[in-house]
Parts: sequence; C-alpha cells; structure tokens
Amino acid sequence: MEQPLPATEITALLGRGTTFEGKLHFEGRVRIDGVFTGEIWSDDTLIIGDGAEVHAEIDVATVIVRGGTVHGNVRAKSGIEIHAPGKLIGNIHSPSVFIDRGVHFQGSCRMDAVDGKAMPVASSSTAALPPAKRVGQASA
Repeated sequence: MEQPLPATEITALLGRGTTFEGKLHFEGRVRIDGVFTGEIWSDDTLIIGDGAEVHAEIDVATVIVRGGTVHGNVRAKSGIEIHAPGKLIGNIHSPSVFIDRGVHFQGSCRMDAVDGKAMPVASSSTAALPPAKRVGQASA
C-alpha cells in the first residue's frame, strides 16, 4: 500500500538554469524554478518558484506561485495561490483563489467549479450574449 506524500515533499524539480519546452504531465508535487514553455496538466500540485519563467497553459489541481512569472491561462480544480512578488499574466479559473498584496496579476478571474471543458477566451464583444443580457438594453 502506497504511503501518501508529506505535504512538503517535492516529487520533481526543474531547477534554476534549466530550460524545458514541451508537455508536462505528472503525479505528486512538481516545482519549477527554471524556464518552462508548453502545456502542464495534472491532478496534483504545481509550484512555481522564485525566479521561474513559465509560458504555458496550465490545468492542475492546485497551483502555488511563490514569486516566479507565469504567462498563460491557469485552471486549478482545487485552488490557486499567488504570493508576492509573483506575476501572473493570463486568465485564471478555480473555485478558490488567493492573491497576496504585491502580486502582479493581469487577466480575468473566474471563481466557480472547474469542469472538464476548456477555458473560454474572453471577448470584449457583447454580440455573443443573449439580447436580455446586453448592456444598455432592457429585458423583454
């Protein structure tokens, strides 16, 4: 019978000075302190360390940004934490979001349950809304 991982144990590390491009799928807890470009998905925890540079579409259970920079959309089934001096440029979707004072966040935030569908791209147009929902129009 497998023993559960201690809450602080990291199963894989992309250390400082490391550059990786591609698709990352993992079990356990992964920490990125280097440069990553691509896609990341898991049912576990991803930690973005101080000094990390991540350009990726991320779909995991939990994301913890500890000071690195993330460019891309993030979906987290359990929660997202962004700690100062972290930066996240992209849309986030999770039922639980924590953003520390001093964080740079640019994007939209959606807080509800994450289903299996891809995150929709935000649109500035109201044309896609039903007529009763358009700004400046009364509902019939």
